[in-house]
Amino acid sequence: MADEQITMAPKYNPQEVEKDRYKFWVDGKFFEAKDDESKEPFTVVIPPPNVTGRLHLGHAWDTTLQDIITRYKRMRGYDVLWLPGMDHAGIATQAKVEGKLREEGISRYDLGREKFLERAWDWKEEYASFIRQQWEKLGLGLDYSKERFTLDEGLSDAVKEVFVTLYEKDLIYRGEYIINWDPSTQTALSDIEVIYKDVKGAFYHMRYPLKDGSGLIEIATTRPETMLGDTAVAVHPEDERYKHLIGKKVILPIVEREIEIIADDYVDMEFGSGAVKITPAHDPNDFEIGNRHNLERILVMNEDGSMNENAGKYKGMDRFECRKQIVKDLQEDGVLFKIEEHEHSVGHSERSGAVVEPYLSTQWFVKMEPLAKQAVELQKTDDKVNFVPERFENTYLNWMENIRDWCISRQLWWGHRIPAWYHKETGEVYVGREEPEDIENWRQDDDVLDTWFSSALWPFSTMGWPNENSKDYQRYFPTDALVTGYDIIFFWVARMVFQSVEFTNRRPFKDVIMHGLVRDAQGRKMSKSLGNGVDPMDVIDQYGADSLRYFLSTGSSPGQDLRFHWEKVESTWNFANKIWNASRFVQMNLEGFKYEDIDLTKKKSLADEWILTRLNETIENVTRNIDRYDFGEAGRHLYNFIWDEFCDWYIEMAKLPLYGDDEEAKQTTRSILVVTLDSILRMLHPFMPFITEEIWQHIPHEGESIVTSSWPEVKTEYNNEQSAKEMQRLVSIIRSVRNVRAEVDTPMSKEIKMIIKANDESVVRELEKNQIYLERFCNPETLTIATEVQIPEQAKSAVVTGAEIFFPLEGLIDIESEIERLKKELDKWNQEVERVQKKLSNENFVNKAPDHVVQEERDKEKDYLEKQRLVQERLRELEEVL
Repeated sequence: MADEQITMAPKYNPQEVEKDRYKFWVDGKFFEAKDDESKEPFTVVIPPPNVTGRLHLGHAWDTTLQDIITRYKRMRGYDVLWLPGMDHAGIATQAKVEGKLREEGISRYDLGREKFLERAWDWKEEYASFIRQQWEKLGLGLDYSKERFTLDEGLSDAVKEVFVTLYEKDLIYRGEYIINWDPSTQTALSDIEVIYKDVKGAFYHMRYPLKDGSGLIEIATTRPETMLGDTAVAVHPEDERYKHLIGKKVILPIVEREIEIIADDYVDMEFGSGAVKITPAHDPNDFEIGNRHNLERILVMNEDGSMNENAGKYKGMDRFECRKQIVKDLQEDGVLFKIEEHEHSVGHSERSGAVVEPYLSTQWFVKMEPLAKQAVELQKTDDKVNFVPERFENTYLNWMENIRDWCISRQLWWGHRIPAWYHKETGEVYVGREEPEDIENWRQDDDVLDTWFSSALWPFSTMGWPNENSKDYQRYFPTDALVTGYDIIFFWVARMVFQSVEFTNRRPFKDVIMHGLVRDAQGRKMSKSLGNGVDPMDVIDQYGADSLRYFLSTGSSPGQDLRFHWEKVESTWNFANKIWNASRFVQMNLEGFKYEDIDLTKKKSLADEWILTRLNETIENVTRNIDRYDFGEAGRHLYNFIWDEFCDWYIEMAKLPLYGDDEEAKQTTRSILVVTLDSILRMLHPFMPFITEEIWQHIPHEGESIVTSSWPEVKTEYNNEQSAKEMQRLVSIIRSVRNVRAEVDTPMSKEIKMIIKANDESVVRELEKNQIYLERFCNPETLTIATEVQIPEQAKSAVVTGAEIFFPLEGLIDIESEIERLKKELDKWNQEVERVQKKLSNENFVNKAPDHVVQEERDKEKDYLEKQRLVQERLRELEEVL
């Protein structure tokens, strides 16, 4: 029950409304999964934010959508688990901690692995605390009793289980390969951790001399520093220019090493000179060619991007400094004869921004083809993962069908250490869940696993897997919905699917709801360099979490990017303020009214029957759209019903019985106000949890919190289509009166004469029955309602369905301007008639559209033709007067 003694504050203040409310929810354990066997479970796992910093607007959007889904499902009677957690974010977090150490003048090597990891855990605790505070500020309904972290002991067990099992199945292997190397963080990167940018560079054209002195062969490169590791020159076997040179040797300039001219189909005869240098240790394509021709792999760089001993006199130089020097030396030797400007795509590390170096390295890899194949096959079954919007399934499948092996080792200390050991004497490799028994003879691999390796297990490792008897695993897995940005389909979504299929034989989630990126008002990506980022906490401080949440969740259609506008957040604050003022009006007019006093069995007014009918339609529309994850459409239906119909019309009409003498009518009106407002608050609650809880606690209700209240249901006994049509006509008439008053600058306080010419007697009876509303909202001096009326020569007119309205306004109207207005109105109806008739003349539409949709268009055609006819007649009458 609401506390009747406490009146709502006169003004809506989001800071006051949102203060301490979250504590009430968490202390009440309203967000905790109940493991209630009588209810169907519904599970969402949060995409774990990285413990590298505070949450941004993208996180706010992503988690708001999840909160809407889980609050809605809880109200629909499900046993909801929304599992929170965070990701250790290997490279990103280690970079942050190392940056902090640099400020102290030390490195991780000065501390050693154990002490460094202590510092990393301190960082994690500090930033995990920040993230929880932000979750609180956003009002997220998370079950903290089940919070997880990707380096938790249980999750570490899952990671070991997966690694060892894949290794035993020969799906994990260790080998030399060209990988993406970040010289800044000195670690390997997977393909999707590389961002390609167009960079102004150059083609360096060189001539290598043939050993026998018979001539030169021309090649070109964008990375001349790698020539020091060349082990061949390749030409196409069918290239007539070079057939006679295949098998001959050239002298590699500077190094003076003999290398062979080989033939390989990979070479493009049409590109450049048709001859290419082959550097197997520094180029992925050259690596493959080297494998085919058994070429030596000569690495000329160190892991930090400096040149090594194989670079000869350039040893110790930075790779880009070496490039400048080697270009100069080659020019002086006459080897480099042309430098051609060339813009090309260059890989950069997503984390550090450094130019990525293709680098020969011994790493651990996952064989992706068999795993990806299983995941692709899943999409052909009824148990497939459903992508929302559907188009993203093709994006996912295209990547899975063209996948490369996944480099999973990272040269870091922060992360899941690879469960592999090397025998100190024999070099034997041991991979296991536990360390070797004679551990003193073994050395564990120093590397850790790619962050995404553990994140890929998130939907089931958080539930207790690999213990398949875990209560949470059995009840809450597979999960039901995953909400995430389309930019991590490859990083995360795909990996969760193939790992889940491999290890649980089930999809990890039923639905994947994709959203876009938050951009600035100009459509640009938010970034530090542009200085256009917006901190969601700043928005909350200014306008409240509810305003931010409603804007984020309703500001774009599914799968599309969202542009951030401060003005739009302000307009959602205005919406919240409107709800507050309307609710306050309701509360102030309840006068001791209790929940048990609700009675909808007594006689109802037209406005009562209409608002209940529209409430049913709104519940139906909002429910349908949330079920299909179209929160923008759900929000639109809610907004229109709340602002236009409940606040602007019903509340105004409710004042007639509330301020009247009929006690029975008062009680019915109070009942309908409470029922309608209660349903509005419950529908709006997933979007705006704070204000809805605050208002709900001030009106008669059942239950402790709106969080655990039930979702509104359509009650068909309240539907009254006739009342809805009558109300629509009344609203049209009242709006027409207001428009006419505005056109002739006549305020509502001044009485005007009104004549309504109805099409038939049924419309006359209907309007006479509801004359109280016309008198209250039109303020007529005289009101005539009939099928036959005397129309004054000088009058304003308006057309509504089933009637014409005339306003004798002698001295206030210019007939010529009225004719011009009517001509514009006629144009409007002409266009509407043309549009609807074009639609109805389309056989595809008439034959394929549902019958009720076609009938709606036929009804519109009839209505528009009638309005067109009436405007034409009025025009003729006025033109005759002139």
